Amino acid sequence: MRYDTITVTPLTPAIGAEISGVDLATHLPDDTIAELRRAWLEHLVLFFRDQSLTPETLVNISRRFGEIGYYPFVKGMEKHPEVVEVAKKPDEKINFGGLWHTDTSYLELPPMGSLLYAVEVPEVGGDTLFANMYLAYESLSDGMKRLLEGLRGVNSSEKPDAAVTRVHRIADRPKDTTDIVTTASHPIVRTHPETKRKALYCSDAHTMHIEGMTPAESRPLLQYLYAQQQREEWQCRFHWYPGSVAIWDNRCAQHNALNDYHGHQRTMYRVTLKGDTPS
Repeated sequence: MRYDTITVTPLTPAIGAEISGVDLATHLPDDTIAELRRAWLEHLVLFFRDQSLTPETLVNISRRFGEIGYYPFVKGMEKHPEVVEVAKKPDEKINFGGLWHTDTSYLELPPMGSLLYAVEVPEVGGDTLFANMYLAYESLSDGMKRLLEGLRGVNSSEKPDAAVTRVHRIADRPKDTTDIVTTASHPIVRTHPETKRKALYCSDAHTMHIEGMTPAESRPLLQYLYAQQQREEWQCRFHWYPGSVAIWDNRCAQHNALNDYHGHQRTMYRVTLKGDTPS
């Protein structure tokens, strides 16, 4: 694609592109936002370097991409409740989001996208992997695609490996979740509402079982799909520096925050964008 107001440099053939020539702290022209959205739909995750954002300017640029959503378990900042601090402290061994997932797929309306801004990061380690769920689906056999038609996955916030990654931040800033439903059924194969491409929409982090099947019956098929989603050829790897920003499309991409920096602080600011009902 041709871009007139931004420079787009792909990271890998499968997913990810670095964007230059853009200052996210400013009020960008509409045509620049339109080109960023076009690049986002093409590459699934966009990366920006050397940005200087406050919580306020992070909220402002997020709103240019869509309506802001919420994270159900951790309170946002006092003056900017849209912004959740995602941190790992030097004395902690568990990191937030340290497994393959798409954000909060256990909600009835899971987020369209997420923006993450690096405030403090370790000099070595703390990278994030991203993977293309279009390619994970498109590489399946025709027989497997037919098998998956109409199947739905039951997703829950209570799956243990994912639940444990949020315990420290919940302890810091707990949120009343009494009225929030954190179990939802979604199609295993999701059609992106904008690109109309199909993507695998299940995850080892949140999918408990296939609707209408027991966990034991579901496990062999789901384990095969998880392995398919996590193949290296669908991935890119991003190393963070202070001032780095990523915006990813939760409808067609998964990510995994690597937990390889024990003894170091990592502090990020995150905003999620409201999504729609997967179909």
